[in-house]
Amino acid sequence: MTMSVRDKVIAIIAEQAVLDVAEVKPEMTLEDLGIDSLGLVESIFAIEEAFDISVPFNANEPERSGFDMSSVGAIIRAVEDLVAQAA
Repeated sequence: MTMSVRDKVIAIIAEQAVLDVAEVKPEMTLEDLGIDSLGLVESIFAIEEAFDISVPFNANEPERSGFDMSSVGAIIRAVEDLVAQAA
């Protein structure tokens, strides 16, 4: 069975936060999950590798990069957009 973008992103974030995927909700922020700046970088690398995409280097500035990392749901939408652009 193929995982959806949503499921893969949640799995990556859950792994970084050392949580079960069921504990990661779209409305949660990375701060809520206890993911620090190093965990964020590792999450971005894992997302890039999993989807064969490039997350903008200034992703922490959504107004400049177009990549919103304000919540798990926002990250999912941003990754879906990058995957669609790459297709």
